[in-house]
Amino acid sequence: MKSIYVGNIPFGATENDVRDLFASHGTVSSVKLIQDHETGRFRGFGFVEMSDADAAAAIEALDGYQMSGRPLKVNEAKPRAPRPRY
Repeated sequence: MKSIYVGNIPFGATENDVRDLFASHGTVSSVKLIQDHETGRFRGFGFVEMSDADAAAAIEALDGYQMSGRPLKVNEAKPRAPRPRY
């Protein structure tokens, strides 16, 4: 499984919208749209999990794709850097 970062998602988009878009390029295992912890509002990015081969095809096809007038930023997700504890 590969995790794909998807940025610049329109604020009105839902997890189903993103799932449907990526499903045209392979089987989607999961979709998670990130929300602000304090306000609960969608932050405009999320993550999609797909098999390695499907992920490569989706990244190639959807990077720069216009979704509701916004060009998506689609690439392989990088591991999150550890946050310092205070």
